[in-house]
Amino acid sequence: MNRSLEIIEEAMEFSPKWISLEISSGSIYLDFNDVKLSNPEKNKDFLFSIRFASNAFIGFFYNDIWDLEFISDYDFSNESFNSEFSFNIDKFKFQDFKFLDNIFNNFQYEKLYPNDSFDVHNIRNDFFLVFSLDKIAICLSGNEMDFFTKDEKLDSDAIKKLSNDWVLYILEYCSKKRIKQDPICKDF
Repeated sequence: MNRSLEIIEEAMEFSPKWISLEISSGSIYLDFNDVKLSNPEKNKDFLFSIRFASNAFIGFFYNDIWDLEFISDYDFSNESFNSEFSFNIDKFKFQDFKFLDNIFNNFQYEKLYPNDSFDVHNIRNDFFLVFSLDKIAICLSGNEMDFFTKDEKLDSDAIKKLSNDWVLYILEYCSKKRIKQDPICKDF
């Protein structure tokens, strides 16, 4: 797996929030905050976005239809959707078929967009992402996948720099606090 994807997975291990979903013109956009990239003192409103395009689809996995209430107003025949919410992410993985199989086994139902013709059990696209929330899971796939902040499109070097900025911030924080018992410092 690409090192940039590993960095993003690591940044998503520390209680990020999925805060919006936008579907427009065949592309699917996800926004996240509380992602452990960048220096939070210098970039207080850091927003991390992922875009899937070119044969993109999204699948929602659930056991109770009421857990999908946040998309209940969405007309899946319409090509445009934008919704804001806040969900804590439990687990977040790129290109992980084992995790995807686990999702299939843990949820009874699925809803796919743009339609049910996509075979989420046999993904043929170049990229896919699976993440789980408290009561649902999401799978996205597309032949194109891009990463953004509010200000720029991110390439591998920019992702690495944001990750390094976060690590330097944590090291400085732990050094100032001088307490290894602080949960945020336990790994440093």
